[in-house]
Amino acid sequence: MAEVRAVAPRAGRVTLYPAFQVEGVQDVAAFDREFPAGADYVIVPAMRDDANPAILGWLRDQAQRGARIVGVCVGSLVVAQAGLLDGRRFASHWYYRKTIIEHHPSATYVPHQRYVVDRDVATTTGITASVPAMLALVEAIGGREKAQALANELGVASWTPVHDSSLFGLDAGRMWSYLLNKAAFWRHEDWSVDVRDGSDDIALALAADAWARTGRVGVEAVADSSMVRLRSGLMLVAQTTGKDKPRLPLASSIKPMQQLDRTLCEIGARFGDARRDWVMQELEYAGTPSTTCPTTASN
Repeated sequence: MAEVRAVAPRAGRVTLYPAFQVEGVQDVAAFDREFPAGADYVIVPAMRDDANPAILGWLRDQAQRGARIVGVCVGSLVVAQAGLLDGRRFASHWYYRKTIIEHHPSATYVPHQRYVVDRDVATTTGITASVPAMLALVEAIGGREKAQALANELGVASWTPVHDSSLFGLDAGRMWSYLLNKAAFWRHEDWSVDVRDGSDDIALALAADAWARTGRVGVEAVADSSMVRLRSGLMLVAQTTGKDKPRLPLASSIKPMQQLDRTLCEIGARFGDARRDWVMQELEYAGTPSTTCPTTASN
């Protein structure tokens, strides 16, 4: 059994990227008082302030106490800023790996791996790599059977680290498409998504993340009350008004990774394949081979 705590420099409400807020996060000082021996694992996400001295110092302290550090996506940059990638192999979101190499020349980038483990530090590529990486973590803690059960629940066939890094990066076509879509600010839409106690965090996060990364859609959670307890136990901040806004398509009958594939198809149908491709670049996600979308046209 693993106990998971959400922590931050200050207790209370935390704004997530690119959508939503959660409440009830524990501050690191309180965590340290409760667990003076430190955590067994520390999961480090992307942070707006990737050089926050308080966070970097706390990560170094946790590592010294024996915690295994896991940097997810741009969280690898935070781990690097803490000095924990020096002399280690790493993975990171394709956009930031050069930055890590330039500032931490003793760190070695490993291509074609969704996650890389070097001694007591693990790092991943883009945010969707959090799924296979966390399944690997579940397997390490609870065994193969529990990891497989969770994979079945998520709709994941395999959590192998194998990854084709050559599919991701900027080229002239992607850059031009990105600039055109950024310039189309008048097309921005505000959407809402209905949430309730017990809503699936993972499916909700994957769908909202993908739509928000189009640059065209802002997403807010709407519920009958201002706080909703998600399936994981996290308290999501919700709006009690705004139900008249367009709804984010979210199917309760499919598994989270199937929801992501469906969402990407819906993005292509609404905004064109170039925008869908850009979202997949940001997520560093190649899609599921068995999933195909209807032919779409840019609008």
